[in-house]
Amino acid sequence: MNLLPIREWLPGYRRSDLRYDLIAGVTVSALVVPKALGYAGIALVPIQNGLYAAAVGALVYAVLGTSRQISTGPSSALAAVAASAVVTAGLPPEQAPQLVAAVTLMAGVLFVVLAVLKMGWISRFLSKAVITGFLFGAAIEVVVGELPKLTGTVASGKNSWRKLVSWLETVDDLHSATLIVGAIAVVVILTLRFVRPALPGALVLVVGGLIASGVFDLSDRGVATVGDVPRGLPRPEFPGVSMFTENFPTIAVAAVALLLIGFSQTAGDARMFASRHSYRIDVNQESVAQGLANVGSGLFQGMPVSTSLSASSLNDSSGARTQVASVITGVMVILTLLIFAPLFSDLPKPVLAAIIIDAVVFGMMDVAEVRRLWRVSRVDFWISIAAILGVLTSGVLAGVVIGMVLSLGWLVYVNASPATPELGRRPGTTTFRSLADFPDYETYPGLFVMRFDGGLFYVTTELLTELLRERAAAAPLEHVVLDFEAVNFVDSQGVGEIGRILQLADERGISVRFARMKNDVLHMLAGDGIVEHLGADHFHASVDDAVNAALSGS
Repeated sequence: MNLLPIREWLPGYRRSDLRYDLIAGVTVSALVVPKALGYAGIALVPIQNGLYAAAVGALVYAVLGTSRQISTGPSSALAAVAASAVVTAGLPPEQAPQLVAAVTLMAGVLFVVLAVLKMGWISRFLSKAVITGFLFGAAIEVVVGELPKLTGTVASGKNSWRKLVSWLETVDDLHSATLIVGAIAVVVILTLRFVRPALPGALVLVVGGLIASGVFDLSDRGVATVGDVPRGLPRPEFPGVSMFTENFPTIAVAAVALLLIGFSQTAGDARMFASRHSYRIDVNQESVAQGLANVGSGLFQGMPVSTSLSASSLNDSSGARTQVASVITGVMVILTLLIFAPLFSDLPKPVLAAIIIDAVVFGMMDVAEVRRLWRVSRVDFWISIAAILGVLTSGVLAGVVIGMVLSLGWLVYVNASPATPELGRRPGTTTFRSLADFPDYETYPGLFVMRFDGGLFYVTTELLTELLRERAAAAPLEHVVLDFEAVNFVDSQGVGEIGRILQLADERGISVRFARMKNDVLHMLAGDGIVEHLGADHFHASVDDAVNAALSGS
């Protein structure tokens, strides 16, 4: 892991690549700037804070990242988590930026720590089904939160259900000018998405909204605008120790949620572009780059950042050759802050709401994946639905916790209930398969052949013993063959249980043989004296060998 990859690629930078990187960087900035405004709105922080994060994320990643096409910046999912932290903490609006910065900082530190310790596997504890449901639910919550901005009304409530009911109760008080602006904005951005997807819909909407605001004096007609957006760059600022100490549980949960959502996405996106363009990336370095990008964003009053697949894909399709494209994007965002920031003050809030709704609906609601889960695995589908309901009922942060519990619960259940099929021989062959799938396969009187499909440890040991007890009680047994090909882990309790099984078998005059046992498992048994007690000739390379030895009595 090279902490400064830029030292390797920058000295060899080719002048011929600058044209492509420049075009890609400017093109991506046209997508990033308006979306950063929307993501800041989701996160409940001033819109300029989204631009701070976009600039810092792009520049830090260019220095530390190993992917040539990745674009790093705010995202709708991360913004939703940050907003949930603000709501959960119950802080006033003026303190929201400090809390979001604190969450961003802690998430960045966790990213770096796990990358250095090579513990990225922790992110796998949040299953794809849970992530799909969590993002879907978070998108619905964001949309419900944006509806009042489209109608010029207010809504309140502790969860999405109550907010929706509250909004419906105030529909009679809607502001006609706000509704017209919001409806036009939604129609425009959806039309551009489906009719002219090559056009940057968010940018068109921002420019159009600003022009309409000036031409029609929308603020004088009662249409709410974003408000003062200062020109200039932020100063480095630590959120403050008190912000961490007073809100630590909320900050910690939000940071872990950001980590789980961003960690696997970071590596996956980087690998995809590296494979497409035939170069190598350092996964651990990618995590360090994303972590320090978040640390930088937090210190400069920004919000959480991660790889953006839409921005990265645009970067790639626009011809980006190196990380210089990311530098160009960061510089363009900085120029926006220095020159154009005050112009955003007149941006109508319903226009910003339309941008946000478009971003979350098409960026977080994966309807195709939910349908696939229904077709492939009903269990995963219902886990996804439970995650959605958890978010809508208890909030985004609680939804993450619910998702983690569901993921770990399902993992424990699957590992605690391994399949234990009885095997039969395919006539005329040495192949043994499950009798449940092939009931016409051969079996032999007094011989029970079983495969144990899982680890043999403290959770599963009694399962094996009880199955053998039940089988021995159901019919006279002389021989037992245990296929251990799928047993790749055994603990001390599992070894002890095998010893008790052998003792029980000795008492009943039943011979026990093992087939296809892995060396690691065999060494554990040997260490406990089981191999010596049973005899090395009772451990076989194949199920067929074990069955033949049992039937021949050798």
